[in-house]
Amino acid sequence: MRHVALVGFMAAGKSTIGRRLARELGRPFVDTDELVVAARGSIADIFAREGATVFRSYELEAVREALAGEPAVVALGGGALTYAPTRELVGERARCVYLHVPAAVLLQRLRRAHTVRPVLGEGPTSASVRELLQLREPLYRAAEITVRSAGRSRTLIAREIATLVRAAEQVAPLASATSR
Repeated sequence: MRHVALVGFMAAGKSTIGRRLARELGRPFVDTDELVVAARGSIADIFAREGATVFRSYELEAVREALAGEPAVVALGGGALTYAPTRELVGERARCVYLHVPAAVLLQRLRRAHTVRPVLGEGPTSASVRELLQLREPLYRAAEITVRSAGRSRTLIAREIATLVRAAEQVAPLASATSR
């Protein structure tokens, strides 16, 4: 059994769906952004004080911690996969699930949120969201599983992912047993 890493853009629902998915699978839930904040302070402050590169190194530490224990459901930050060492670690230790949400829906969610997203500034625009999504989406699309999550119940999305993860876990042991 491998970890399940939820990937996707900011406000895609990784944390919310991740908690439900963890309950469905009977696994612990870890939010790497929460680990960074607990250890280092707010993400916006880290970006302002130390910059994006230092933040990505802190994020790598959090991902390493999250993927060290028993198989868990792990919500990654929206930009986590942009840092090659994090991307490699996740690829080695987790089954990635991309929560696909259209840019227009992401923009609505980001505008409603009370969180400042350092890479988008205080007022995300359609252009800034689309531009950043276009850069990151190829990394997200490399995930083993992609689930369209806009306009659907979070509970149904979590159940769908749980079903897909269980099916993938059934196939993996069979594949290794037949290759001997």
